[in-house]
Amino acid sequence: MDIRTIKLYLHLADSLHFARTAQAMHVSPSTLSRAMQRLEEEVGAQLFQRDNRSVTLTSAGVEYRHFAESTLEQWGKLKTKIDPKQDFLRGRLNLYCSVTAAYSHLPGLLDRFRREHPLVEIALTTGDAANAVNEVRNNRADIAIAALPDPFPDNLHFAKIDDVPLSIIAPTFRCQVQELLTESYIPWDRLPFIVPEHGPGRKRTDNWFKSLGLIPNIYAQVSGQEAIASMVALGCGVSITPEVVINNSPVRDRIQLLASPIDIPPFELGCCCKSKRRQEPVIEAFLQAI
Repeated sequence: MDIRTIKLYLHLADSLHFARTAQAMHVSPSTLSRAMQRLEEEVGAQLFQRDNRSVTLTSAGVEYRHFAESTLEQWGKLKTKIDPKQDFLRGRLNLYCSVTAAYSHLPGLLDRFRREHPLVEIALTTGDAANAVNEVRNNRADIAIAALPDPFPDNLHFAKIDDVPLSIIAPTFRCQVQELLTESYIPWDRLPFIVPEHGPGRKRTDNWFKSLGLIPNIYAQVSGQEAIASMVALGCGVSITPEVVINNSPVRDRIQLLASPIDIPPFELGCCCKSKRRQEPVIEAFLQAI
């Protein structure tokens, strides 16, 4: 086996999807399949259970995954230690954050990091902020910008970078939602709410409903705060959304803030990584840049 094969294996162990891994790792599906077959022959055990619909790890596959993660980590440390030309930190840093965070917080972090470590390769993936912690837990990201979840996993490290206020947002133009807002009092129980599918944003929203003793009128459950803002701007409903999302949204002129009858705790925003990887040179350098 070689390091490239180990990287292919670890990605496939996370994605459990041959086509997706082949595309992400820039190999053909047939090349990926042959590499995994050779690996299973070397290990002497079946690592994946395959059928026409799904791919799952066998018990041997789970054990080999631990070995592969440790081997890749040690390989990175060895290269850093023995490279005589290592005048500057080298390596690759896989980052994950929302589109909004890529505009609002990541540039400042990267500016400081790149000034000190210009030879480190940066790979950025954007997506739903609610998935950030799982991206780190599943080894798809080295570091993710995330809102601090409650509870926070014991095996992760969190470095706070900001407090992010949340507000109730509504459309500004004449629509059914706007008509409800013109009543003598805001009928919170009748307003259509657009809520996150899961994550810290959903928990904040559910706690807000509970504190008001409100049985909410849920119009839609949406993945991604940016998509929620767009739906509010289209007049579909109201939502509890981080203000930084609105400030960086192309539809912010179509959105207004509503006064909340109770306080909404802000998000603690920070960078998270696996605790056991904090001492890896590239990750440690990025955390120091915070």
